[in-house]
Amino acid sequence: MTYDEIVTMLEEANLPLAYDHFAEGESPDPPFLIFLSPSEEIFGADNISYAAFPEINVELYTDRKDPKLEQRLEDIFTRHDVFYLKSETWIESERFFETLYQITP
Repeated sequence: MTYDEIVTMLEEANLPLAYDHFAEGESPDPPFLIFLSPSEEIFGADNISYAAFPEINVELYTDRKDPKLEQRLEDIFTRHDVFYLKSETWIESERFFETLYQITP
């Protein structure tokens, strides 16, 4: 899955979306999505890299727990045959819930 395909998939959620972060002063009110690729698994042999498998983090930020919105995002992943792991944390300093989806497109 290419960068453009990931963007197109995430745009289906109809939420503000940015790679890594929004510019200073331009962060929208929640809910919004951030995605980034913090790592990549490389398959190789004989000193040649044959394939790269990026890990993509999709971060959903909300100011309240929103199971329906989470389900909407999970349904998008399912429609696109994207495997995900899900975790959640409360960010006290921002007063946001972060629901993290680690996907392997």
